[in-house]
Amino acid sequence: MSDVLLIESLDLEGRGVAHKEGKVVFVEGALPGEEVLAETVRSKDSYDKARMTALLKASSQRAEPPCPNFGVCGGCAMQHLEPSAQVAVKQRVLEDSLGHIGKVQPGRVLAPLHGPYWGYRYRARFSMRYVPKKGGVLVGFREKNGRYVVDMTECRVLPAKVSALLEPLRSCLAGLSRPDRLPQIELAMGDKITTLTLRHMEPLTSEDIQRLQDFGQEHDISWWLQPKGPETAHPLLREDADKLAYALPEFDLRMPYRPTDFTQVNHDINRSLISRALTLLDVKPEHRVADLFCGLGNFSLPLARRAAEVVGIEGSSTLTERAGEAALAHDLQDKAKFTTLNLFEVDVQWLRDLGHFDRMLIDPPRDGAFAVATALAQLEKHERPERLVYVSCSPGTLARDAGVLVHQGGYTLESAGVVNMFPHTAHVESIAVFTR
Repeated sequence: MSDVLLIESLDLEGRGVAHKEGKVVFVEGALPGEEVLAETVRSKDSYDKARMTALLKASSQRAEPPCPNFGVCGGCAMQHLEPSAQVAVKQRVLEDSLGHIGKVQPGRVLAPLHGPYWGYRYRARFSMRYVPKKGGVLVGFREKNGRYVVDMTECRVLPAKVSALLEPLRSCLAGLSRPDRLPQIELAMGDKITTLTLRHMEPLTSEDIQRLQDFGQEHDISWWLQPKGPETAHPLLREDADKLAYALPEFDLRMPYRPTDFTQVNHDINRSLISRALTLLDVKPEHRVADLFCGLGNFSLPLARRAAEVVGIEGSSTLTERAGEAALAHDLQDKAKFTTLNLFEVDVQWLRDLGHFDRMLIDPPRDGAFAVATALAQLEKHERPERLVYVSCSPGTLARDAGVLVHQGGYTLESAGVVNMFPHTAHVESIAVFTR
């Protein structure tokens, strides 16, 4: 039995949110302001899940998804919503999270950072599945709410070159000796080279190696092989070992990395984000700056172009070593120093021992920076950095940490806004500025 529902908002997974007799109903594919006919597919005590059986009144912001995989593929959640409206939804998620979780409001809302809506995804991890009934090997993202791999032959959020590779890649991998033992393949596209890292659970034969080499030469691809964990990844051809990098032209930097290192998936937005972060930090030539969760030095090295000293701290020694090598390559080793430390376990004494910082940039993973925020809040006012910029990939943990910084640490949330790092997905990247 279907019910007529009025969609009120979108949730973090891009589903329409409605109410029926006081109970929340999540409707796949429905947009705010729409009237739909929906059928319940799963019922829980506190909510229902439903599928739309008819669209009775469409939103003016509804768009026709250009990707044939949309609705099945779990990679995108919002292709049916006009791109600028997607950003507005994300802005609301950020503001709601800050208000409800952190009990804070920004002094002003920053204009959202936009970039290309299609062909932006320079990093991706594809699942692989050997399915003889479907012609061999499937390569792609997993189905929405499922464990199966989407039978996809194109992907609009990938660069056109990579999207065009999906079909020939399937044929190549199907011809290897053990296609049933290839669980995933990882894309990393740099400014001058495209790498594919093949996870293989059985040793490759000499014929397999030759087949991969031929494919790489034909399609201008650098193969990396990963027999076990990420640390075992290595180039198929030795000369490809140090070719992967991305450029930051504004700062005259080229950042080398390995295919399994963490880097942002959207190079255009990453460059804009760095520029905005440094502007918001208001760094002066005499400043000492901390870059926490620094990774490869994505912010540290641009900061070193402007500040007197930058201290980058990160939990992975592999990444801090890579950052140090990049600093040396750009003759910034005297201005940028890197340390390996678990930032989820720090305290106020550790922060005091580091010495005073004029500015601090915090760019944590989804878990946020609760320990860092708590330590900052426990400093005396004169000990705290005057200005913090917090880059977040999780509105919930940003809001939690903002509450600590404001209510316990006496900081002011000067501004905050969204960064559309992942168009057509429900992922919300954001940036916030705190001042004392």
